[in-house]
Amino acid sequence: MENNDDVLLKVENLCQYFKMGPAMELKAVDNVSFEVHRGEVFGLVGESGCGKTTTGRSIIKLYDVTSGNVFFEGQRICAGTRSYRDAVRAAKAEYRAETGEVKKLIKQDKANGATEVRAEYSERLAAAESKLHAVITEQTANIKSARFDDKNCNKQYAEVQMNKVREEYAPRLAALDPESAEYKELEREFKKELRFAKKDRIMNKMQMIFQDPIASLDPRMTVRDIIAEGLIIRGVRDKKYIDEQVYKMLDLVGLVPEHANRYPHEFSGGQRQRIGIARAIILRPDLIIADEPISALDVSIQAQVINLLNDLRNSLGLTIMFIAHDLSVVKYFSDKIGVMYFGKMVELATSDELFAHPLHPYTKSLLSAIPVPDPDYEKNRKRIVYNPIAEHDYSVDKPVMRDIGNGHLVYCNEAEFEKYKAEITA
Repeated sequence: MENNDDVLLKVENLCQYFKMGPAMELKAVDNVSFEVHRGEVFGLVGESGCGKTTTGRSIIKLYDVTSGNVFFEGQRICAGTRSYRDAVRAAKAEYRAETGEVKKLIKQDKANGATEVRAEYSERLAAAESKLHAVITEQTANIKSARFDDKNCNKQYAEVQMNKVREEYAPRLAALDPESAEYKELEREFKKELRFAKKDRIMNKMQMIFQDPIASLDPRMTVRDIIAEGLIIRGVRDKKYIDEQVYKMLDLVGLVPEHANRYPHEFSGGQRQRIGIARAIILRPDLIIADEPISALDVSIQAQVINLLNDLRNSLGLTIMFIAHDLSVVKYFSDKIGVMYFGKMVELATSDELFAHPLHPYTKSLLSAIPVPDPDYEKNRKRIVYNPIAEHDYSVDKPVMRDIGNGHLVYCNEAEFEKYKAEITA
């Protein structure tokens, strides 16, 4: 890792719900939080359907998040409003309950012959109304701010980039004679950079490698067009420059310039995935979200793609969020690992810590399923079956993410927390 203190991506209480009818919804991702530091590889693991891919797609804004916030380089890029609207509904319900109780007491007093409303009742009604008004005002402001940031994050980023270009070129232009050829050349360069900055988007700094290499590539586009699409959208029109960058990306991922004029169906699965990687890195992003990039490949090709990602990480200074269900691969490749189950993040720790001290029963279950190329070991290996109903009693003591120590987070209640702490110190 280049800088462990520099948080590149911060996810706060991310929720992604999908409607399954008029009164039902699927909680694909439920209250997930984590941080990814610049230069590190963050592994996200779990069984199929646990919400890993949905988390990645929500972060990169392929879905509109239901609730929670996503910050990239300190700027909020995703924001849901469900939690704010829920807070308003809860405040209104509390207000109705309080006023209902007070009205009931007033009615009882009148039945007992009282002619005036007690001062304490008036104070309770006024306090309840004031509290409701404060909550509505606060949450309305939060909703407005969330919608603005979610909609305008790219525009805000472009304005910042344009200001940086102006600040860079202003003193250089001021130092030259406006009539000189050098000034005019620098002015053309300034206008070109300003045009690129105007079309820049913060989402360009974040790219995704998809799981299925053939489904994610347009069959009607050549490899050159697929890889160059990001540059063209950004406003690059110089065909010579585009070709140079495409050939450079092909070389970086282990392909040759002759492949540029071919179509995706002419390549093997591993080659298609390399094309997808080239498309992702041509805009020089800071973060790559790799959504199970090796699961559709042969075992021998998997190692090549993992080594390629590792080389690109070191040469380009990439930060990678690596989504997978194979813990043995994630251990080799990741600095930090988050374990997801049923839409929840159940354990989060560094790679070494997680494998040395797995605490959550589901993590232990995943680790017990890793095969080892040793017949004697495999013959005696005992697989741990995770049954959440038998393992946990959350009827009274509800679970939350708790820090066991050294940043090792586990989703547990108070009783389990004490148990895990004893297990760590034993």
